[in-house]
Amino acid sequence: MNASDLRLPPALDAATSQVKATVQAVAERVASALGNQAQAATRNSERDLFLAAQIDLRRKMNTFLLVFGKELLDKVQSDAVPRRHSGPKATDWQSLTLVEDHEVEERMFSGRIGQQIAHACEWELREVAAYMGGLLNLGRAEEDRNPLRADVLGTALYRAIEAISDESDSRKLLAREFAQAMAAAMPQCYVAIVHLMQHHRVQPVGLTVKTVAGPGHGANTGYESMRDEMSSVRTQPSDFASSHGSSQAGRMTRAGAPTRPAPYTGSDPGAFIGGAAMASRIAAGVSAEAEAQLMSLLRRLTFLASRPGGIDIPLGTQPGAFATSSGGQGGITLPAGIGAMGGAAGGAGLSGLMAVNLIRAHRDELMQVSSGKLDHMVIDVVGSLFDQILSDPKVPPQMARQIARLQLPVLRVALVDATFFSSRRHPVRRFVNRIASLACAFDEFDEGPGKEFLDRIKSLVQGIVEGDFDQLDLYSAKLTELETFIAGQGQETVKSSGAATVLESKESELRVQQRYMMQLQSALSGVAMPDYLRDFVSQVWSQALVFAVRRDGVDSDRARRYRAVGRDLVMSVQPKGSPVMRKRFLMQLPTLMKDLNEGMKVIGWPEAAQKAFFAQLLPSHAESLKAPPMSELDHNLLVKELDGVFTARIPGAHEISSSEPVSAEPGEIEQRFSAAEAQQVGLLDESAVDWSGNVDIDLSGDAVDAGDTVPGDSADTVPSDLAPLSGLGIDINLDLATPDPSEPSHGPQLMEHLRVGFAYQMLLKDQWQKVRLNYVSPGRNFFVFTRGRKHQETISLTARMLARMCESNRLRAVEHAYLMERATARARRQLAALKVPSKAVATKH
Repeated sequence: MNASDLRLPPALDAATSQVKATVQAVAERVASALGNQAQAATRNSERDLFLAAQIDLRRKMNTFLLVFGKELLDKVQSDAVPRRHSGPKATDWQSLTLVEDHEVEERMFSGRIGQQIAHACEWELREVAAYMGGLLNLGRAEEDRNPLRADVLGTALYRAIEAISDESDSRKLLAREFAQAMAAAMPQCYVAIVHLMQHHRVQPVGLTVKTVAGPGHGANTGYESMRDEMSSVRTQPSDFASSHGSSQAGRMTRAGAPTRPAPYTGSDPGAFIGGAAMASRIAAGVSAEAEAQLMSLLRRLTFLASRPGGIDIPLGTQPGAFATSSGGQGGITLPAGIGAMGGAAGGAGLSGLMAVNLIRAHRDELMQVSSGKLDHMVIDVVGSLFDQILSDPKVPPQMARQIARLQLPVLRVALVDATFFSSRRHPVRRFVNRIASLACAFDEFDEGPGKEFLDRIKSLVQGIVEGDFDQLDLYSAKLTELETFIAGQGQETVKSSGAATVLESKESELRVQQRYMMQLQSALSGVAMPDYLRDFVSQVWSQALVFAVRRDGVDSDRARRYRAVGRDLVMSVQPKGSPVMRKRFLMQLPTLMKDLNEGMKVIGWPEAAQKAFFAQLLPSHAESLKAPPMSELDHNLLVKELDGVFTARIPGAHEISSSEPVSAEPGEIEQRFSAAEAQQVGLLDESAVDWSGNVDIDLSGDAVDAGDTVPGDSADTVPSDLAPLSGLGIDINLDLATPDPSEPSHGPQLMEHLRVGFAYQMLLKDQWQKVRLNYVSPGRNFFVFTRGRKHQETISLTARMLARMCESNRLRAVEHAYLMERATARARRQLAALKVPSKAVATKH
């Protein structure tokens, strides 16, 4: 066997390296997160567990990465190389009859890690599988034969965890933390892998699609005649032509694999026939003209809606508005009111649309050019959702009009991608939700940041309606642009007031002081002294030393005096029974106490803590005068050792990562701000908040309109009257109508889910005030909010203060659920109110 036979293809080798780099970055984040959790733990056992796991991971980081890399390479080679070489295959774990307990544990935890990654990367894994199918010559895209699939990563990760920890509890903790961190990091990693595949000119293959017959049996809906599994066709870049003549590889629809499109014959430049859509409909016996007509109509209507004032006309004046559900060729018969929720039947939940519902206004045309009862159902459902979206009281009218321009692009995506209804992470849902949530944070759009935001949204929406809006990558790219813009806008707002500069300087000083504290603790560990004094010198006096060096310089008079205080303070408690040592001590004592008091005042150490410290120091001085004296040699050696400790270089801010967490005692960070600095950054003092009593979170009040559903509300249960809808062949996950449990709107967990640019409500001075999060410091130690219209007020909170606000429910999100989820909840409640009888859902034969 040649060694070259076992080499991975260059593209797969590059992809494996990308995964290793991601795991290395995730491991660093997990180690930092374990330290944060240890500081926040309330029980000693939990704190010890977190610290033990962190120590194991940091000390054996190289071992962890080496084992992961080896296991990953072995797994990838076992999947990729056998396709090229028929060598002996290693015995699989599942082929054994008897297994040990640790193997069962490994299987369980690695499976959990893999499942969590797979759930977070569902869409990305499909795309990677298509490229792997082409790279490995599999002939088709199969996710279970992807060498970098989630369960492979889960197995490699858990074996790496086993290599660094022998404790069962520590392994469980590390497995849980890595599962969550990898689930957050792998979507971006898989996207990077796709780019690598494209760079190596790997061509994707089509996914194998399993289909079922649509509702009804009388008319050919376009799904009954489709085979259970369509054979995939390997694509070439020339197989796809966009509406502007550019190549589009990997264009997929819900019904099959891509193929070469028919030539363009229409007069409309937007009349584009997607290769995958045409192939699926030809395979199903449906004319490709219907697909061309549908896309042409969608582009024409989108163009008309993009004209100035085209969407702002009241809906009641539009011809065809609120068309009945039974209209349209080949349509399905729905109960009165379902297809026209903007009308009388569903008007109870609508407070007036802020823009024209184009899907309702042109429903007859859409029905005529679409084929299949399932498409008609999708048109009605999406139209109903936009009835609710365009009447949502939380969405400003200016932003509702921009969302209204996305109606037909969203409809197109819903027609070709069934996961639009069942996945919260769908790019289109996320884009619509995000622009609606960010808009809630602005009070006006005529000038200032609000106008800048609105202009950027107009530009992003225009890019979608003018582009290939049935491509999900377009929405993901626009979402990334939006998040970058919001982060930059928030930083500009904070930097203009000088708050960001002050807070970053304070955070940098905290990191330096923390690193120097650890340095002193290690250096003084072998010096004999009382424990209280060792803690004081390393934890308190280190702050004074850092302050003097950063403010005045290393060789300044104050820095030299403070270093001498550290040395003399330790020597002051050493035995000195000889007259010479007593005399020397008494002569140094006034200067020592003077400089000591000066340093404690500089760092703002509380007066009560100072009294407690001196109450312990003075008896130690008295005992040192009575103890047997040290020899002159021991005395000089100790002085020399202490000089070396306190003259050691203090770490620079550039040497410490900006993401390193900072631990501090309650109130310690606030003490570092002078009165002028605290006023400049708007630092919220604890005395400004009334902590007495509990705050009830009433989501039915002004924070959440009465039309929204809330957790525990009866509307969150699926009405039995909606059961017939599940037989119409469309997968609409009704659970999406409920708030996402992973996105809390209040409570202690809210702090970990705060987003820059979002609106929140803060209880200050017995009054709820709307604030906007503009800035989060790199180490997440400071959070800056702003409030007010023209004259904005800055409110800065430390992480400890913010955590306390969240825990006491004095900070909550303005939205308890995203726009799409609220719209789904309202639409579902209207359907429930109609009390649709089962016999009303029928199809024409």
